[in-house]
Amino acid sequence: MLLSNCRLPDGRTGMHVLVRGERVAAILDAPVDDAEVVDCRGHLLLPALTDFHLHLDKALFGLPWMPHAAGPDRMSRIETDARVLPGLPVEPRAEALLRRCIAAGTVHFRTHVDITPVFGLRNLEGVLAVREAWAGRCHIQTVAFPQAGVMRAPGTIELLEAALRMGAEVLGGLDPCEVDRDPKGQLDAIFALAGRFGVGLDIHLHEAGEMGLFSLAEICARTRASGMQGKVWVSHGFCLGAAPEPKLQAAAAMLAEAGVGLVSHGAGAAPLPPLLRLAEAGVAVLIGNDNMRDTWSPYGTGDMLERAAVIGWRLDARTDAAIARLFGMATAEGARGLGIEAPAVWEGAVASFVALPAEGVGEAVAQHPPRGVVVFRGRVVEA
Repeated sequence: MLLSNCRLPDGRTGMHVLVRGERVAAILDAPVDDAEVVDCRGHLLLPALTDFHLHLDKALFGLPWMPHAAGPDRMSRIETDARVLPGLPVEPRAEALLRRCIAAGTVHFRTHVDITPVFGLRNLEGVLAVREAWAGRCHIQTVAFPQAGVMRAPGTIELLEAALRMGAEVLGGLDPCEVDRDPKGQLDAIFALAGRFGVGLDIHLHEAGEMGLFSLAEICARTRASGMQGKVWVSHGFCLGAAPEPKLQAAAAMLAEAGVGLVSHGAGAAPLPPLLRLAEAGVAVLIGNDNMRDTWSPYGTGDMLERAAVIGWRLDARTDAAIARLFGMATAEGARGLGIEAPAVWEGAVASFVALPAEGVGEAVAQHPPRGVVVFRGRVVEA
């Protein structure tokens, strides 16, 4: 396959990217005759995107509009999930969201899947079926996520173990103080289970202030003690968004030393951690869309460039260099966080791309124009 008439990230225009199998075979000044030609129409060709935090099993895409029914607190949303979602098949909703994401250039996903006494393993069964059916169009990594808590929901730890045996690749956690009110019980349980199965952890931490900083310290301490550096992520970490400067600096050093990464979706109602500063301090930082048109939020389009733009706007990231740093979190760094080889626009790299009418990464993120061709491992999945 020849992706012809491309603008490259280095500024070259009218270039041609030759793909053989799943990799870039060559980048050429002139076209070749013995390849299937895909005209990129002068669009900028960029590595395909990664969404490191979403919830495929919660999505309401593909259904008639459903007004937001939950109250303003987290427990009301959890209870609304348990009331609304059991009667809705997982696969068609997850696939409807995937179509939107792929059309916008995202082909790598980490999805948190609810594992609770109400849902059992039903949601995971649905998402694993979707992962298998869509394996030729995208890469999906699953997190067994205890949305209702661990210690407060008897039987959950056994369900999480069953989820890992079924094929979930990462183990989740949730607000050990605020939801479970038993930080030692939850963290000891999930770190022990992750150690037994040799998987990583991704812990939702919405807790604010000193409570959140305490949980963060407990997570880092267990990460070091268990030798899981580089395998533990904290999603959200809102406590870092309002921490006093000395405590922020101490937390950043603690995260970097423990090898605990941070994932953010730039939540509008919560303090946003200073992601670029944390990255400069050595913390691994990635981004994702989180909830999109589901029982938790009516917002979200599936567009990771739009999400990066929202986060950049909140961070006041105005320079092309700062925007490019956010773009890296949504592309190569995200792919590596999933444990897969990152795509790139150079010879020998994995051929997963998105094309769009922009002159460079800064414009691509800030303006997030409509996408053109999307390629996943050498195969056109959107044109």
